[in-house]
Amino acid sequence: MANMSDRELLDALGVESKVKKKAAYTPKEERIIAGFEEIQKFVEEHGRAPQHGEDNDIFERLYAVRLDQIRKKKECRELLKDMDTQGLLGESTVTQEVVVDDLEDDELLAQLGVDAADEDSITNLKHVKPRAEIRAAEEIANRVPCNDFEKFKPLFEAAQKELDSGIRISRVIRKDAGFLKTDIKQGEFFILGGQTIYIAKVGETIKAPNGQTDARLRVIYSNGTENDLLLRSLQRAIYKDETSRHITNPTAGPLFSGESGDDDIQSGTIYVLRSKSDHPIVKENRDVVHKIGVTGGDIKKRIANAKDDPTFLLDDVEVVATYELYNINSTKLEGIIHKFFSPAKLDIQIKDRFGKPVTAREWFLVPLFIIDEAVEKIREGSIGDYFYDLETAAVKQRSE
Repeated sequence: MANMSDRELLDALGVESKVKKKAAYTPKEERIIAGFEEIQKFVEEHGRAPQHGEDNDIFERLYAVRLDQIRKKKECRELLKDMDTQGLLGESTVTQEVVVDDLEDDELLAQLGVDAADEDSITNLKHVKPRAEIRAAEEIANRVPCNDFEKFKPLFEAAQKELDSGIRISRVIRKDAGFLKTDIKQGEFFILGGQTIYIAKVGETIKAPNGQTDARLRVIYSNGTENDLLLRSLQRAIYKDETSRHITNPTAGPLFSGESGDDDIQSGTIYVLRSKSDHPIVKENRDVVHKIGVTGGDIKKRIANAKDDPTFLLDDVEVVATYELYNINSTKLEGIIHKFFSPAKLDIQIKDRFGKPVTAREWFLVPLFIIDEAVEKIREGSIGDYFYDLETAAVKQRSE
């Protein structure tokens, strides 16, 4: 027994020892097997079978069509049954007739509306135009007249004036810079397709078929039309339009900081003054009556002749706060500050040295700590989200 070969041992035990030959597949069968292996790999990675759906990735849609065709064909099921460790060869779930005899990827893509003429299109997908993108374009184009446009027209006009004055700016939208759906908020302005648009309403959050969140928007256009579309559709349209822009809120952005860099150029100073005048309004509210201004020069020189200048109520003033500015347009910043505190603006009338009545401007009935808070909001770039409530003497956040 020790000198018997393996073959002889098997023969002695009555076991047939035929060598199993490797099956030879036709080119068509090899393509079917390779295609099925790709489906299996998808299932391993995602824990589920590929699904149909316009919002799904083009490859998942291709795998779903391919799997349906495999399930429909008896010869395919016979060929692959020994490989089907995931139980994928059940009954077909095809919801519409798709005839693809040889299961070629190019033909499958054609059924999905994809031009696969280019030999690299399966991997590069240069000619793919997803249905989701087509649907988004259709939604954007589906506008109707805005019956209450008179209510929104002043908003567009004000936004344009603020753009012209620099209180607002328009920024190019770049997807890779982190622009998200959450950046599309009620009250925001954008430029899309050469039109200024206003987000008048953001509806309740809903869940799309692909599991992602969405919401229905009311979008008003500067030409007097409006649209009722999904947030994701607007986001896609904004991404696709290379000229699209976001119009910022009326804020100066990060205009200055507590420290200047080596390359910064000092541009000016916000100054807060308190008057020593005996004017009844000033005398009665001296601790909360302040002049707020911006100067590009020396403050001491600016107030040196306060007693002779009606701007300073023809009396001495004291500097109670200053904030240094760097690399900004001081005139535009002053406009932002004055607009923010406009509810508390005082137009105090006095008589000049010739007895002629003059109105001193840029004086506000606002506590110093509130001015500090507003300056901090400007520093953060969030001043446009807040307003000054005169009745409570508080900086409050605007409601959505």
